[in-house]
Amino acid sequence: MSASAIFVLDLKGKVLICRNYKGDVDMAEIDHFMPLLMQQEEEGLLSPVMSHGCVHFLWIKHSNLYLVATTNKNSNASLVYSFLYKIVEVFTEYFKELEEESIQDNFVVVYELLDELMDFGFPQTTDSKILQEYITQEGTKLEVAKSKVPTTVTNAVSWRSEGIKYKKNEVFIDVIESINVLVNANGSVMSSDIVGSIKLKTMLSGMPELRLGLNDRVLFALTGRDKGKTVVMEDVKFHQCVRLSRFESDRTISFIPPDGESELMSYRINTHVKPLIWIESIIEKFSHSRVEIMVKAKGQFKKQSVANNVEVRVPVPSDADSPKFKTSTGHAKYVPEKNLVVWTIKSFPGGKEFLMRAHFGLPSVENDEAEGKPPITVKFEIPYFTVSGIQVRYMKIIEKSGYQALPWVRYITQSGDYQLRTNA
Repeated sequence: MSASAIFVLDLKGKVLICRNYKGDVDMAEIDHFMPLLMQQEEEGLLSPVMSHGCVHFLWIKHSNLYLVATTNKNSNASLVYSFLYKIVEVFTEYFKELEEESIQDNFVVVYELLDELMDFGFPQTTDSKILQEYITQEGTKLEVAKSKVPTTVTNAVSWRSEGIKYKKNEVFIDVIESINVLVNANGSVMSSDIVGSIKLKTMLSGMPELRLGLNDRVLFALTGRDKGKTVVMEDVKFHQCVRLSRFESDRTISFIPPDGESELMSYRINTHVKPLIWIESIIEKFSHSRVEIMVKAKGQFKKQSVANNVEVRVPVPSDADSPKFKTSTGHAKYVPEKNLVVWTIKSFPGGKEFLMRAHFGLPSVENDEAEGKPPITVKFEIPYFTVSGIQVRYMKIIEKSGYQALPWVRYITQSGDYQLRTNA
């Protein structure tokens, strides 16, 4: 079973809007939510599920709102939480920002959305593109022609409307990989992995069937073609349009795509990653006078590739002042509110080394507070390159009218949680 009712509360626990789906839980039970929450906060035992008698509260906090689902059954908690986060996603699509004001300004639309998102406690239509076809924010305009429910709601293919037409049929595929790296102060990689996603921008007429081929090691082993570089993908998560039974039987990614932009799949590759931008730092503190920082950045990727918009963020003491910088390329600036030096390099070719020196004054009075040692963090983006070596081998587009369509593929590697610890 799922949720009995959904509530949206402000920070004081006042109900802004609610929807009773099953009528088996007294709506006044929500009055117990805030006292329970405050009691748990005081005890330092905050829990995502709270109970009062036989009623369970499953809640999330977003901005200045609490979204709470109530149930008196042994519900599937992960389903309820997925639904609460989906509500946040849909409301954000509609109102740009989800906060108390946007709920108060759009009561009618919010009620309509809550009606469509869930039925008798079970999630129903949760795709914002489909919802936007028949729930519009132009609430004052009553058009009889739009009272008809779109066929997508009753279709087997609920994520795509029928009758879509484009003059030029194209599909754009973005393979985006984020690298997570943690390097200790001695220069050893402590943890690393790659989190990837394949995003589509589909501009195709009709109801096309797409088949995507990757250099997936399991597929190559199944077909006996273990040639060239292959990748082992873990934690693969697909958009609802992908036929999972087909993927499990022969590793074919077959689907009817949503129109426009969507994330087709995400994956993780648990492998040892060599840091693409290596940072060496020397941070010297001279008591009561100054701190000197020297940072060397080296591109450890192919010479033909270029990292764009590189940002090296170097922590400095909170009481530092009078900054002076010298860089071999790019520019450095002091961000006092974050106690950081941000060194920006627009274009960083592979194999190159760059240097940045910084000099700060320190007050004559020692800061009594013991400060931690925050790591150096790096942000970057490398186009036309994937660190895992994943490749789109083919994209077949089949549509009954037989039109020719062009698939375009772009590869991007970017920094995720990329940290290098320092001795200082």
